[in-house]
Amino acid sequence: MRSIGPQSRPPHGRPEIDPAQPIPLYFQLKTLLLEEILRGQYGPDERLPTEHELCERYGISRTPVTRALSELAEEGVILRRRRRGTFVNPHWLRRPPEQPEVRVIVPEGPWERMLFESAPDDISLNVVTVARPALHRVLTHSVAEGRAPDLAVLDSVWTHEFAAAGFLYALEDLNEAWVRGEYEADFLPPLVAASRYEERTFAVSGFADAAGLWYRRRELESAGIRPPGTWSHLRSASRALMKTGIPHPLVMPGGSKGGETTAYCLTAFLASNGAQVLGPAGVTLHSRATAQALRFLHGLVETGILSAEVVRYEWNRPIRLLAEAQAAISFGGSYEALALAESLGVPLRSLGEQVGFIPVPAGPRGAAASVLGSMVFGIFRQAGNPIGAMRLLESAVAPASLANVARSTGRIPARRSAVALAAPEVPFLAQTAGFLDRAVTRPSTPSYARVSSQLQVMLEAVLTGRLGPAAACRRTSELIAGITGLPVVGTHDAARSLLSAA
Repeated sequence: MRSIGPQSRPPHGRPEIDPAQPIPLYFQLKTLLLEEILRGQYGPDERLPTEHELCERYGISRTPVTRALSELAEEGVILRRRRRGTFVNPHWLRRPPEQPEVRVIVPEGPWERMLFESAPDDISLNVVTVARPALHRVLTHSVAEGRAPDLAVLDSVWTHEFAAAGFLYALEDLNEAWVRGEYEADFLPPLVAASRYEERTFAVSGFADAAGLWYRRRELESAGIRPPGTWSHLRSASRALMKTGIPHPLVMPGGSKGGETTAYCLTAFLASNGAQVLGPAGVTLHSRATAQALRFLHGLVETGILSAEVVRYEWNRPIRLLAEAQAAISFGGSYEALALAESLGVPLRSLGEQVGFIPVPAGPRGAAASVLGSMVFGIFRQAGNPIGAMRLLESAVAPASLANVARSTGRIPARRSAVALAAPEVPFLAQTAGFLDRAVTRPSTPSYARVSSQLQVMLEAVLTGRLGPAAACRRTSELIAGITGLPVVGTHDAARSLLSAA
């Protein structure tokens, strides 16, 4: 990989940015960089100059340089890769007419390698990997700019949003025989149902994730504690663990900084008490079961079982604390198996000897529960090569391909035949696959991203004491009703029960 350093001066040493011009410095630099990109000065693997190098080269301060690069990134022209630098977005450039390609956007994780290893020999791939928190913005921006990828890996809860907006192909339009003969016959029914919108299929899951509790076996066994099966057992087990010297034995993402992981874990905890966000008739969050769940979590903060700092945790902070033995129990997802094994320094097949993974314990009004999550493949209507994208999708989710990834990552394959191939070598898979029978799905609505944000804010408000559980339920229900256009169900009954529980 080559980089352009400060020694690369403008021709004849003349500056190409003139502070005397009425045009802002950042815009001059942005225009100059665009011209260089269009001339092909930076290849797909060639790093652009750093902010420091651009400041030196053109004799300007960092402020206009930062703004120029930020605007180019926002417009999808360049990509900023953590610890690697800034590069031209290959999807922003015109497609080469002499070599048809399939353009793909994926989040960080196993996806890029999986696609290259499974792609048919006659398909040329052009894959861009973006940070998971930026994925939704990158995909929607690429559609707005008319430069959507052919294929992308996206969160399953965005499927309805993207399908309703007309972003995605119904896969029946590309290969109905495959949808009927393989997808509907072999893939796990909850994932098939979640991929449908108005009775058509708009996405395909590669793997399933289950929400639950991770726990360290040594710490629980040393304290004589069984894995908790109820909320009261979770609280008493945590108190016993505090006596062993762990100040805050339980961790979870507790606010908006944790992003979707906060909503994912909260939805599972609500389900364990029989509460849900949306039902067939409307918004069902405004209930005594929800308030009771929030009150229990607030009580964990008050007693020190949960640190008050959880509202500031990023999505992967809890599992890191568990790996470092600074916590003994952590809310999380089965998708964290590989990261946890690597942090503990053990092979994936031996992970179960160090930690366990269980559904969220049962609340007074419910049963042990989990939430089903998944990243899915979707083909965009702006695709330049939709048939090639469909062939690539079919290859990527073939049983052998999914089983190979499952063996190396611990992810649960989305199809039965792949689970059967991988489970004998990774016992963790067979255990977590069993969670799916009792798992609920996240709220199914085209407005899910905004609903998720409200759930994150609600939990943060309760844990910090800014709002009481009843007030938080009422306010969040009203906001979600406004977002989705759905009514708040059982408002009067819920209000009476919440007041009696306050």
